[in-house]
Amino acid sequence: MGCAPSIHVSQSGVIYCRDSDESNSPHQTTTISQGTATLHGLFIKTDAADSIPSVLAYQSRRQPPPSAGPRRKERREPGASARARAPRCCGIEAETQTSNASVKQALTTEVQIGPMRLTQDPIQVLLIFAKEDNQSDGFWWACDRAGYRCNIARTRESALECFLDKHQEIIVIDHRNSRYFDAEDLCRSIRATKPSEHTVILAVVPHTACNAVFTALDHCQEAIEITSEDHVIQYVNPAFERMMGYHKGELIGKELTELPKSDKNRADLLDTINTFIKKGNEWQGVYYARRKSGDSIQQHVKITPVTGQGGKIRHFVSLKRLHCTNENNKQLYKSHRDEYTGDNSQSESHSFRCKNRRKDSTDVKSITSQSSDAPSLQTRRYSSMARIHSMTIEAPITKVINIINAAQENSPITVAEALDRVLEILRTTELYSPQLGTKDEDPHTSDLVGGLMTDGLRRLSGNEYVFSKNVNLSHSHLSVPNTINDVPPCIAQLLDNEESWDFNIFELEAVTNKRPLVYLGLKVFARFGVSEFLNCSEATLRAWLQLIEANYHSSNSYHNSTHAADVLHATAFFLGKEQVKGSLDHLDEVAALIAATIHDVDHPGRTNSFLCNAGSELAVLYNDTAVLESHHTALAFQLTTKDSKCNIFKNIDRNHYRTLRQAIIDMVLATEMTKHFEHVNKFVNSINKPMASEETSSHSEGSNCDCTVNIKNFPDNQTLIKRMMIKCADVANPCRPLELCIEWAGRISEEYFAQTDEEKRQGLPVVMPVFDRNTCSIPKSQISFIDYFITDMFDAWDAFAHLPVLMQHLANNYKHWKTLDELKCKSLRLPSEKNN
Repeated sequence: MGCAPSIHVSQSGVIYCRDSDESNSPHQTTTISQGTATLHGLFIKTDAADSIPSVLAYQSRRQPPPSAGPRRKERREPGASARARAPRCCGIEAETQTSNASVKQALTTEVQIGPMRLTQDPIQVLLIFAKEDNQSDGFWWACDRAGYRCNIARTRESALECFLDKHQEIIVIDHRNSRYFDAEDLCRSIRATKPSEHTVILAVVPHTACNAVFTALDHCQEAIEITSEDHVIQYVNPAFERMMGYHKGELIGKELTELPKSDKNRADLLDTINTFIKKGNEWQGVYYARRKSGDSIQQHVKITPVTGQGGKIRHFVSLKRLHCTNENNKQLYKSHRDEYTGDNSQSESHSFRCKNRRKDSTDVKSITSQSSDAPSLQTRRYSSMARIHSMTIEAPITKVINIINAAQENSPITVAEALDRVLEILRTTELYSPQLGTKDEDPHTSDLVGGLMTDGLRRLSGNEYVFSKNVNLSHSHLSVPNTINDVPPCIAQLLDNEESWDFNIFELEAVTNKRPLVYLGLKVFARFGVSEFLNCSEATLRAWLQLIEANYHSSNSYHNSTHAADVLHATAFFLGKEQVKGSLDHLDEVAALIAATIHDVDHPGRTNSFLCNAGSELAVLYNDTAVLESHHTALAFQLTTKDSKCNIFKNIDRNHYRTLRQAIIDMVLATEMTKHFEHVNKFVNSINKPMASEETSSHSEGSNCDCTVNIKNFPDNQTLIKRMMIKCADVANPCRPLELCIEWAGRISEEYFAQTDEEKRQGLPVVMPVFDRNTCSIPKSQISFIDYFITDMFDAWDAFAHLPVLMQHLANNYKHWKTLDELKCKSLRLPSEKNN
């Protein structure tokens, strides 16, 4: 019957071909997987895995027997089958029919599983070819020889119809010409169906595609080596031959271990590399290789594993460049470069063209692929460029890295190496977070930073912490003034001083029966024209303030509505400063006041770390990230929009509402301490430093420069100002007059003491161990907080907003805590002062 090849696809998806029907032994079967060759001059590409499509090819050793022709003709004869007589427009031309005894036996294969006998159905194949040719004939003949049931479809519609009817295990699509149908679109359509889960799809593509790839590799200036998963060399390009001094015939088929090694590498370097790449990771670094002549050369090497079907590593691709740090490497590099560029004039012309391309584009990939007109330039830039060559999006950090790489081109080697270190730092995610321990080893600082700047240590099962679910939606039972003019005289008298930084919020708390937020809110919102901006009545605003205050927990010693009123007061004070006022719009002012009002609504009196460790519902809801801050904003908007009587946003334009809402959310989220240093450093670099530079320039030129004009032209700068403003307002206690500062310190300490007590009761990790009410030194905790969080932030804010009164209070308060600490006093005041 002849011995032309047939193709088989096993259940595991491995594709192999049988050389002849004369031997059915599996040992005489050629297995083809993830390789490259040709089948009648074509490649077959499969999408069986989601990785890079595998390419297999099979070179027919003998031509199909003469009988193959008539067998193909039988498909169109009337007696062949019922389907063969169907109209040609249906697209499904025929199904293989054979009377061959061996094939009949294959069609009725029986399998014995214990006492049970099963009949194994033959594999079904669908060929999708728009036109008959040698390829479709070859596949048909191979299926017939293998005993597979085969169908042929001519159109996209008929192919889908046939597949949905018969659920073939193998589909072969003609992808050589897109004029008849889109093969990729057809593949996606098939894959979208349920039966395709167990189907292998092959695509017949032109042989020229692979030739183009190897042509590109042959002309690539980097040395490229491809090995199998067992490190057997499968391909090297001409650049590799020139670099190493070998001919490819001396290398292909050899294991890497057979080649001589340089003794300049670390003893464990090869083991380190193998361990790395065997896990599927890309390795990159400097490696010494031994040329055929015996010389050792230093190379920049990048090894990339290539995974195949099932995630198994099939190949390792190594890209190598010379690292020109010695004369041998430089001479070798020059000789290789001259082979590409020819004489000096050609080299100069080539270099000029490369420079022009650099001016026209900042694409990293294009830069790295260009040859350089200086060996030191090429090698100096390679290590840093290789680290970022895969970045394709033009994010700001990408532009920064590109600029740094451009600066490396004309820099001395020491500067280039320093810039490499800069690039390594820029690739980290925690760019603005200092490393704890470098500034202060004090345990109070460690506990404060650990408690305020992390979202929990670990989750313990069985400790569910759930705080108040009884959200207070009622506001009618609270007695509040109808208008700002109806405020009782004692409260009105206190509010007359609300524009002063020394305003005593605790006196307002006392006379309002712990409801200072409504009264202060009415006064402040009226001063800034919030009702007019929102186009809402004073009654709606009053109802809203009442609703928000009702959802603060008066049982909290610190995070209650008095703290919210204090932050609102500080925010209003900052908005009154000339530099701040000139930098923000009316919408920004309204957003800031609303954000200050809601920023801690429904606070449970516990930190984010506590909630995460306790497995609270909110921690689960917000994925342990900015748990409380996300809850404050979400709940505030839910409360506001739930009842029309207190919906202050109901009358504003949709676009204004979206802008306002985004600004409010952004400011409340900025109060989360894990991003503290990021916000402060961005403010310093984007606001403080440019302002200082402009002021210096204006003084030297004798002109008056209005820096606020430039700030208002950049919305990002306005965002940084709003974030910094609410952050400073939120933790302004150390900058208040001493008596107020001491009261706030006592309240926050008591809240932390209560948290520590509860952590011990529930068996949770103690987030801030120093806040044990029996041993804690409050002065030490305040000193640490001021040193680590407050001083730098308020220095930056003062440089922008000009706040001499606050800075003086901060100095006085710090001195107070220092004095107590030096006297070994752990309380808020000296014992003698307590008696007074």
